[in-house]
Amino acid sequence: MLQALWKIPTRVFGSRNERLLKQYSRTVARINALEPALAKLSDEQLRAKTQELKQRFKDKVAGVAAEQAAEAERQALDELLAEAFAVVREAGKRTLRMRHFDVQLVGGMVLHYGKIAEMRTGEGKTLAATLPAYLNALTGNGVHIVTVNDYLARRDAEWMGKIYDFLGLSVGVNVPQMDPDDKRRAYATDITYGTNNEFGFDYLRDNMAMRVEERYQRGLHYAIVDEVDSILIDEARTPLIISGQAEDRTEIYQRMNQVPPLLTRQADEKAAGDFWVDEKNHQILLSESGHAKGEEILARIGLLPQGASLYEPAYINLVHHLYAALRAHHLFHRDQHYVVQDGEVSIVDEFTGRLMHGRRWSDGLHQAVEAKEGVAIQNENQTLASITFQNYFRMYRKLAGMTGTADTEAYEFQEIYGLETVVIPTHMPMIREDRHDQVYRTGKEKYKAIIDDIKDCHVRGQPVLVGTTSIENSELLSAMLQQEKLPHQVLNAKQHAREAEIVAQAGRPKMSTIATNMAGRGTDIVLGGNVEKQCELIEAAADIAADDKRERVARLRSEWQQLHDHVIKAGWLHIIGTERHESRRVDNQLRGRS
Repeated sequence: MLQALWKIPTRVFGSRNERLLKQYSRTVARINALEPALAKLSDEQLRAKTQELKQRFKDKVAGVAAEQAAEAERQALDELLAEAFAVVREAGKRTLRMRHFDVQLVGGMVLHYGKIAEMRTGEGKTLAATLPAYLNALTGNGVHIVTVNDYLARRDAEWMGKIYDFLGLSVGVNVPQMDPDDKRRAYATDITYGTNNEFGFDYLRDNMAMRVEERYQRGLHYAIVDEVDSILIDEARTPLIISGQAEDRTEIYQRMNQVPPLLTRQADEKAAGDFWVDEKNHQILLSESGHAKGEEILARIGLLPQGASLYEPAYINLVHHLYAALRAHHLFHRDQHYVVQDGEVSIVDEFTGRLMHGRRWSDGLHQAVEAKEGVAIQNENQTLASITFQNYFRMYRKLAGMTGTADTEAYEFQEIYGLETVVIPTHMPMIREDRHDQVYRTGKEKYKAIIDDIKDCHVRGQPVLVGTTSIENSELLSAMLQQEKLPHQVLNAKQHAREAEIVAQAGRPKMSTIATNMAGRGTDIVLGGNVEKQCELIEAAADIAADDKRERVARLRSEWQQLHDHVIKAGWLHIIGTERHESRRVDNQLRGRS
């Protein structure tokens, strides 16, 4: 009875989400009403709108007292919203041949008002972000657009930069290993694209700078976080650490590496043996016999004097090293948690599947893994500065985010960051068919079913994307497909340089792509393959006549249309998830590629 009474207000007035969408749809109507007039403007007249809007913003906030400035700025931007969004939409049509859909305008409003926009995969979040970015850049304070990797930061800055350049705004890219002057120039632009790691590290570097002119950032005003659930929930407590060299203890790691193979692993917590591996909690516990045997081995290899105890104050540090060596051998596996490239151990990000160059595990674990793999052991580091993503992003005056999978974490976003989640409807009805999990008794049966499924798609000319949870599994499946002589391509952290090329062609007929969760975020797979890149190369070529260019582009588009139609007839893009990821949202991201 009570539950029924609680539902009456929602039925009468609609849910909070429905009321917001209704409110925003009135503004969409105003934006649409401006479209015919803006379409008649020349390119120069449309570009001049930016200066006009900037001046109107300045006039509205001029002479306002400092304590009322923030509210005055908010009101001024709200008044300019409809016209600014209409200008960006018209610029998008002229530069990218893309017109912002009404749902993307709603998404842009949600981002401008400092909320999280949940837009389904393929609904055009990247294009939607240009609307609030342009509007907020009119203040002159700078807008940060945060992506999950360098590839997306560069791609989005180059792709969406055409709209901003056309409208007279400057765009910068902030990625690792940049020259300091280039980085300062990137931050000085109106809109700066970059990764969450780099923005956080630059904040730490600014706090360690000795002089003002050495600093990079010019204040944290407005950030739009792409894949916000990954950055603000999955990695919220991940500390960003700037460290310096500590004392050299290379020899201890090399000698300690001899110990784990000599100790016996327990079958379960109460069984006989020297140590128990708690895989669920990612911990290792030494048993009584393990301690005794460990002391004996350490005495034999000269790390512990005869008759001394591991728990004497002088040798307590050896316990730490022993546990690091055991964890390196039994909890951290090659081609799953890390890869060895060019004589270095590189960590694989468990959420994005990408290599984290320059990132190292702390507490001696990285050195223990280097000793296990027989590569050069680098010195331990000591922490000089540290901050978590959660604390960093909460410092922005206004924060907004977008993702395809936020509603499951809506409560956390509201409680921790004060961010409301708005679920935005799709532009077209959803026609994807989500099938139930199929569970097999053995791994052999499971892989046979996957190969049979891929074979069936290959025969019919249907493109397939196969998702795996580790580099090791992606390479295992690749080897099986090679045995079956099935053509395919592999996308994992080892092939990150070819990522754009692999993704561009993943939607072609008969194409099979084996991928880790690298393919899960920010990558749009175009059915029939991506023809736009080839068209851009032809149009940029200086040695081809204008008529010849038009003819070649028309031919390419015609060929693409045939491939596109073939893929749709064959059943669109087929997604196979080989196993469940620890995070349900990662599975949803893979599903959303279709």
